[in-house]
Amino acid sequence: MRINKMLINSLKAAIKPVKNDIDAYLKYYDNRMYQQWYFRYGKKIAKFKDIHKGESCFIIGNGPSLKNMDLSPLKNYHTFGLNKIYLMFDKVDLNLSYHVAVNRLVIEQSVSEFESLQCPSFLSYIPAHTSISPLDHIYYILTGGLCKFSSNPIEIICEGHTVTYVAMQIAFYMGFSKVFLIGVDHNFIAQGQPNEQQILQGEDPNHFAPNYFGNQQWHLPDLEASEIHYHIAKFNYNRANRQIYDATVNGKLQIFPKISYEEALNKCRFSV
Repeated sequence: MRINKMLINSLKAAIKPVKNDIDAYLKYYDNRMYQQWYFRYGKKIAKFKDIHKGESCFIIGNGPSLKNMDLSPLKNYHTFGLNKIYLMFDKVDLNLSYHVAVNRLVIEQSVSEFESLQCPSFLSYIPAHTSISPLDHIYYILTGGLCKFSSNPIEIICEGHTVTYVAMQIAFYMGFSKVFLIGVDHNFIAQGQPNEQQILQGEDPNHFAPNYFGNQQWHLPDLEASEIHYHIAKFNYNRANRQIYDATVNGKLQIFPKISYEEALNKCRFSV
């Protein structure tokens, strides 16, 4: 007796979420935090799997180079905004597709702004779930670990010492085949140890807005550690026949192929 193919597909679709739940429980059975996150919040991320398969996007960093760019064309592209990108909204209509933030201080300093975003916002679960309401556009991701590229954010995502790396992993999960970086200047004026928490006295010279961290707490960047993870991202994208391009104006990062912003706009526009 032949079983209707549509019925088989329907049964597979119905079984898959149950299988995912079982797999998650067995893999992290001794991790109470993961279990709490997964069954309350993590499962809803699955709807983003491959929704942009074969498409292209921009990941917008927060470097001062953004001040020298015309960002208005980006409203017609898929975009990821990072951290305090909302400080740009009074200057240009980015029409962000997605937002990502994982740093504890950034999240603590941006509660109302993140809750007011008009796009899906991926926030690190540990610092965010106690301060930011689980609104429809808020997606908590569980971050941790070192030197790992996660193609599945329903597991634990490595922060890689930079939110840009987290955005790269989420973009990969969504199926983007080409990623263009802008505003990833990879150049900071700071004195102290990597990851050290300080108060940045006066205006912020390291970001596109002087009040980004001006007279606020911030964590000093760890450029060496972030470069290690950028290499891992490049490897995983290349192995999957995908690419990351660096279109940052005068950026100091030397890992991804360099192209101009204008080239990036054209490549992104005509990508399948």
